[in-house]
Amino acid sequence: MTAASIRTYLELVRFSHTIFALPFALMATLIALKFQADGGPAIHWPRALAGILLCMVSARTAAMAFNRFVDRTIDAANPRTAGRHLPRGAVGTGEVLLLIAGSSAAFIASTLLFLPNWLPLVLSAPVLAWLLGYSFAKRFTMLAHAWLGAALGLAPMAAWIAIRGGTLIDDPADILPAAILGIAVMLWVAGFDIIYACQDAQFDAGHGLQSIPARLGVPRALDLAKWLHASTVLVLATLPLTVPELGLIYWIALAAIVILLAWEHSLVRPDDLSRVNDAFFTANAVIGVVLLAAIAADLWW
Repeated sequence: MTAASIRTYLELVRFSHTIFALPFALMATLIALKFQADGGPAIHWPRALAGILLCMVSARTAAMAFNRFVDRTIDAANPRTAGRHLPRGAVGTGEVLLLIAGSSAAFIASTLLFLPNWLPLVLSAPVLAWLLGYSFAKRFTMLAHAWLGAALGLAPMAAWIAIRGGTLIDDPADILPAAILGIAVMLWVAGFDIIYACQDAQFDAGHGLQSIPARLGVPRALDLAKWLHASTVLVLATLPLTVPELGLIYWIALAAIVILLAWEHSLVRPDDLSRVNDAFFTANAVIGVVLLAAIAADLWW
């Protein structure tokens, strides 16, 4: 495989967008390792961390490749997406199907070979089904944005289960920190996915596709995205209640996230969506990294 073909596959699955969920999986991992160090059976953390990273990358690759495969005819009809790899013939459907199968197999194998308990393996098939199922959601529900949010929100919870699975059997409440992160991710992702979908509101409405901008209109959709992002901040504000080690650095980071979200929403207006990509990628990519750095500093500095 040449460097050019590798680059094509990475572009196909928008590998750079891994930055959205990965920091939250790493946050949950750091908190879980801290809990484990304070009281729990020793685990080989480098191997567990490698397993979590492999699971994240392989599961997301499978989900994105499946989305591109399922939506190939819709993408071809939409002027905004007609230049994607499958519609323009840069990759074939057979190649994409092989990528989906290989990534799915790598995800399940990683849960078996790298993670320190059996729960991730048992849950791997349902999780994969949920991730792949998102690709059909906009065909029947405008809650597709929430489905995507829940899919990415699984990342911190899955990472937590990978580290703390044995403890969860005896104490299900142990997952509360990861659940808070997961809910925050769900709200945050649903909010920025609504903003992104505003670009296709007219196309979706004309082709029978379900999205909040298509159903409610762009102005109301943007208002809803603001409420979802405000709720994200409120949920994140509860995390120190379950992780007492989080202190000043975390609160400074949360304040920075408020500013980033406000900036994101200032970039888009119902009558001007020209800066949606800046709002979608630039602001949101920074949010996860900022919060990860703050949690790492408060826990381990």
